Amino acid sequence: MIAVVAADKQLSGWDGFGLAVQAYGKRARETIDWVAGLAAELDRRFMVRLVKGAYWDTEVKRAQERGLADYPVFTRKAMTDLSYMACAERLLALRPRIYPQFATHNALTVASVLERAGGTDGYEFQRLHGMGDPLYAALIEGHAGAAVRTYAPVGVHKDLLAYLVRRLLENGANSSFVSVAADAEVPVAALLKRPAAIVGGPARARNASLPLPSALFGAERRNSAGVEFGHAAALHALIDEMGVHEGVATAASVIDGESAKGQTRVAVSPVDGRRVVGHVIDATPEVADRAMAAAQAGFGAWSRMPADSRATALERAANSLEASRGRFLVLLADEGGKTLDDGVAEIREAVDFLRYYAAQARAGFGAGMVLPGPTGERNTLRHRGRGVFVCISPWNFPLAIFIGQVAAALAAGNAVVAKPAEQTPLVAAEAVRLLHAAGVPAAALQLVVGAGEIGALLVAHRAVAGVAFTGSTPVAWAINRALAAKDGPIVPLIAETGGINAMIVDATALPEQVVDDAVLSAFRSAGQRCSALRLLAVQQDVADRVFAMLAGAARELKLGDPRDPATHIGPVVDGQAQARLLAHISAMRQTATTHYAGVAPTEGFFVAPHIFEIARAGDLDAEVFGPVLHVVRYKANEIEDLLAAIEGTGYGLTLGIHTRIDAAAERIAARLATGNVYVNRNMIGAVVGVQPFGGSGLSGTGPKAGGPDYVRRFGLEQVVSVNTAAAGGNAALLAAEE
Repeated sequence: MIAVVAADKQLSGWDGFGLAVQAYGKRARETIDWVAGLAAELDRRFMVRLVKGAYWDTEVKRAQERGLADYPVFTRKAMTDLSYMACAERLLALRPRIYPQFATHNALTVASVLERAGGTDGYEFQRLHGMGDPLYAALIEGHAGAAVRTYAPVGVHKDLLAYLVRRLLENGANSSFVSVAADAEVPVAALLKRPAAIVGGPARARNASLPLPSALFGAERRNSAGVEFGHAAALHALIDEMGVHEGVATAASVIDGESAKGQTRVAVSPVDGRRVVGHVIDATPEVADRAMAAAQAGFGAWSRMPADSRATALERAANSLEASRGRFLVLLADEGGKTLDDGVAEIREAVDFLRYYAAQARAGFGAGMVLPGPTGERNTLRHRGRGVFVCISPWNFPLAIFIGQVAAALAAGNAVVAKPAEQTPLVAAEAVRLLHAAGVPAAALQLVVGAGEIGALLVAHRAVAGVAFTGSTPVAWAINRALAAKDGPIVPLIAETGGINAMIVDATALPEQVVDDAVLSAFRSAGQRCSALRLLAVQQDVADRVFAMLAGAARELKLGDPRDPATHIGPVVDGQAQARLLAHISAMRQTATTHYAGVAPTEGFFVAPHIFEIARAGDLDAEVFGPVLHVVRYKANEIEDLLAAIEGTGYGLTLGIHTRIDAAAERIAARLATGNVYVNRNMIGAVVGVQPFGGSGLSGTGPKAGGPDYVRRFGLEQVVSVNTAAAGGNAALLAAEE
């Protein structure tokens, strides 16, 4: 983009074009060389402002969240200072084609630049208004020709507060020269110590206390690997991985490792509704019964396998899944309409489930927990598998939720009959192949492909020992009734259903952040996440501005082929989902105020983003599973009424809060029994083991997926009490010293 703008003929002959380079970035010097090459190509002079860098902690967090191979920034302050001087030398050498601008409040940096510049010509220093006054007064006194530019943010209080607070935090940090220089107890020699001397050598260039993103979770498990889409080489490599996996996939029920025969139907891409992406053989009732019998026969051997061995198989599957990323990205896009970033995120979540539940199996299903008790007796609490678990997964996360349910059940020692959604069996079939190849016995994991009627038969089967279900609340009710109607053992239902998820925004919130988080939460994945934002409640004082910004941001979203990296929103899953959403949109056009109505492609199952303002929060009484955001205004003195309306829906899955008042966020979170509460951030993309996911009320039974209690729910508890004194006495007690 910089190259395009700089090459515009309207700027020809203008030497005021410039940009900033952050020295904490590992590619800072390469960036300077690129700018110099562009300037030479255009026969122009560019201004380059060199800064140490802002938002270092954000860059670190971003790399950890995305599971990158390394950090794009230096992880020691001294390395950033060293990089700054290396960049300064490069800029000075590029004069006059490049006009360097050195932004710093560090006296050692100023002196070092002067030393290397050989004078004061052809560059300038920059400082923030109100900072570095004594330093630059001394500079000008000693070097009359030195150029110093003072810059200051301009704007109103509500726009600048966050910026000024950030600058204060950065300059007040222990590693900041400004902060240390103000401490009279710090000797001058310490202030003037060269960065190279502080680093000491290449072996100490990295911050030893900051683990790589892959090691974020320590010894328990490795973080899943992600992709930086802003890195061209990484993005191209990802697309190349997908290119070798083109073709039509197949899915059929798998019993004891053998594919079941039957009538074939075709699966078509939701992108155009026509292209055949797979062939599917749905199960018959007889196939479903055979799968349950096979799982029942395979339960004993799998449950007796040591927990460590079961965990190892799951970890092998995780590694294999990462290695097969291209294949699954193609299936997720072809069958589920997943965009590239959504596909990568889903694969990462599935990998995290496998590794996290493997760790939970080792911790909770191994030798057991020794409990306190009287002398001469040993009491041990153990966990073991229940039997045959039926796992019914949805189409909106056909890989992550499918893998998560199955992995948890297997980790606990159960045999599994997995029934994926009717719309997405191709992804599930490939996942089962991968699990079997990784060491999960064919007898321990059966796959049954079919519609809801087949799922009902599995739930009603006499051999079922538990059900894990993710989907709609009405289907969860039906499963619960079917289980309750059976004579025999009372089996658990682990259900995660939907929600009318709200985000509450007060007048103190930063509008730009609110809009970014609301658009992401409401429209990513075409709104087809159970955690997606459905109801945005904004305080009356700022509502008009926020709603206008929301519409503007939604207008920039691109709908189209999910394989295109430029696409933000892909299609919804099928024609039925599209029809339901379009009917709701048509009704809302008659009863609500339309703030934005997007335009969808004419082919395929696309639904464009829409934003409707409703009169009261209570007017939204059902989940709308797609890219439709409902907004409502509230007055500050009506907050309790708003919370009561949200509570009155009966759902409790996700809740967003945007406010700069900590007490307000705490009060709202305490008032509503919502499973996942997100403050001043988006409200989707819960990370396994970090933000365990699941709700209460009409939103599910718990325990939370990706949390420490989930795998335990798939198991039975057993206490073994041994009277060790029966052998003739308690030898340990008798031998103890007085």
